Amino acid sequence: MILVDDSVVRGTTSRKIKEMILDAGAAEVHFRIASPPTAWPCFYGVDTPQRDKLLAATMSEDEMRDHLGVDSLKFISLDGLYRAVGEAEGRDAKCPQYCDACFSGEYPVEPADMLQKGFKMKAAE
Repeated sequence: MILVDDSVVRGTTSRKIKEMILDAGAAEVHFRIASPPTAWPCFYGVDTPQRDKLLAATMSEDEMRDHLGVDSLKFISLDGLYRAVGEAEGRDAKCPQYCDACFSGEYPVEPADMLQKGFKMKAAE
């Protein structure tokens, strides 16, 4: 069974879905994810947890595959996502056309309130 999902954030839903697919009789479960790995929190309205709660922040793709217990796991690249929405050249790193901070770690506006709480920007790592 090949499952296409929009994202893997903490992996909780993915693990439950994988179990349901196996319980239904599938011999293998392969995940294809229609976003790049979510490795950075969103401070602009999407409810993502702290960075250390995001699988992609602490695990490689192979480690995420093993954690989820699936046979294979593949994500679209950030450039691939940009091309899919009509940016023929992919992502322009100097001037991204969309907020992709949760994938790239590059925030269009520094989250000042989170910096005061100890959040470390990508450049500070």
